[in-house]
Amino acid sequence: MNQLNRFRPARAALAIAMALLAGCQAAAPRRVDLVIRNAMIYDGRGGDPYRGEIAVAAGKIEAVAPALRGISAARTIDARGLAVSPGFMNVLSWAPDSLIYDGRGLSDIRQGVTLEIFGEGDSYGPLTAESRAEMLKTQGDIRYDIPWTTLGEFLDFLAKKGVSPNIASFVGAATVRTHELGYANRAPTAAELARMQDLVRAAMREGALGVGSALIYAPGTYARTDELTALARAAGESGGGYISHMRSEGDRLLEALEELVGIARDAGVHAEVHHLKAAGESNWPKMRDAIARIDAARAAGLGITANMYTYTAGATGLDAAMPPWVQEGGIDAWVERLRDPAIAQRVIAEMRAPGKDWENLLYGAGSPDRVLLIGFKTEALKPLTGKTLAEVARMRGVSPEEAAIALVIEDHTRVSTAYYLMSEANVRLGLSQPWVSIDSDEGALAPEGAFLASTNHPRAYGSFARFLGKYVREEKVATLQDAIRRLTRLPAENWKLRDRGCLDPGCHADIVIFDPATIADHASFAEPRRFATGVVDVFVNGVQVLADGEHTGATPGQVVRGPGWTGWRASAAASGRAR
Repeated sequence: MNQLNRFRPARAALAIAMALLAGCQAAAPRRVDLVIRNAMIYDGRGGDPYRGEIAVAAGKIEAVAPALRGISAARTIDARGLAVSPGFMNVLSWAPDSLIYDGRGLSDIRQGVTLEIFGEGDSYGPLTAESRAEMLKTQGDIRYDIPWTTLGEFLDFLAKKGVSPNIASFVGAATVRTHELGYANRAPTAAELARMQDLVRAAMREGALGVGSALIYAPGTYARTDELTALARAAGESGGGYISHMRSEGDRLLEALEELVGIARDAGVHAEVHHLKAAGESNWPKMRDAIARIDAARAAGLGITANMYTYTAGATGLDAAMPPWVQEGGIDAWVERLRDPAIAQRVIAEMRAPGKDWENLLYGAGSPDRVLLIGFKTEALKPLTGKTLAEVARMRGVSPEEAAIALVIEDHTRVSTAYYLMSEANVRLGLSQPWVSIDSDEGALAPEGAFLASTNHPRAYGSFARFLGKYVREEKVATLQDAIRRLTRLPAENWKLRDRGCLDPGCHADIVIFDPATIADHASFAEPRRFATGVVDVFVNGVQVLADGEHTGATPGQVVRGPGWTGWRASAAASGRAR
């Protein structure tokens, strides 16, 4: 026998063994941090849910499949009987102060919220020495130093401090106006407007999502349409959008909506109506007209959307009951004018009539019995928390208007106030629209510590759970899969958030596991600090912040940057190296 042939069987056997060994090595399971099994997956696209498994590694979605193969996990969660979706987005949040005080964001985290978006009208940068001093002076029960100047510095400060949810922000139109004009009620000069635009551009480079306005509050109300268009155009240069608490939500609702649509068209940006409503009983029929006009604008190719909270009462301050002219110059000047009896009488007269060029929420509420006082800074006034303006007026033996003026003077603040303005039918109608996302228009609170010093609107504890429980499950204003789309992917697409609001491989692992059959809100104006139920587990950037309904203490929240952020290229390069 040829010597070569004699060794062929042995060589073949060796080759087979080596191949088998190589195959075993190739099939060695990938190690991930977490696998969620037996999940009913709602991926945020709005399609039918499907059963599957989700793998998470290094803070991102690693894989999604009906059954994961070749993966081992450090930890496994059985989600049998539960819905699994991207984390929810609070598209209008006032959580900066509450997160500075308590980074857990409990009232929102326990509803499945994993992203807080700030910047309705005002933002926490850019600041001047004067605006920083004003912020310090007007702080209430939560007090803190302000070591930042720009919006980007503030977001970095908050993330470094440690927060459970992710955070993002628009730059406030009123903030950049104040930066250049103070509280003056006039149009900016060409040079001032150019500097305001540059401030918006700088904020976009820092990661802002766009520019936000609040046009019923001084000094925001002093801005004309051309000023707002110029700021929106500056944001749009790098892909940002425009959000607005419109100039009117009542008597001039439709005119205000046309202003927003015109800004979107002329600036070439996506625009969103903040907390869509028709305020005041006489204006309730306008809700259908407003929706029809938004549909028409969308059909014409404009990117117009809206958000809502899920209640018939809104919350703001007594500034919304007084004409803007008396508020010019800020709180000190406002209080000084109100101390003048002649000016006070003029203000009272205007408070008793529809606002000619401003939104009078006291008049819109229809009665001081429908105006609830929910927050004071001054200790002597805190016992009035939870009383109506009518009750305080009767206690003091004065008119409701006189009571409101006295409270602003005594508290030296705008006094947090809830106004009952909307109809339940319109709330349902608005929530049924496919382009409406959800907000709380509140902080992220907890029933403890400094949060107990004042009351709050129940939407802080219930807006998202109320949407999914009352309006989706019980009243069927939307399918569950579409409701989840509007809580996740819709705002992510509106504001160009990269790898957020999704469960695809490569997306950030912001995940909520909840029970669609039981999720519900429990907070009311009588008991506003009651947590929602039905959310079981919440992950932010792959880290569990809620386990079996209880907060873990983890604070993995990151800054979510907008499309103009200058760090995107470096971030992509780092991500590539990591892989």
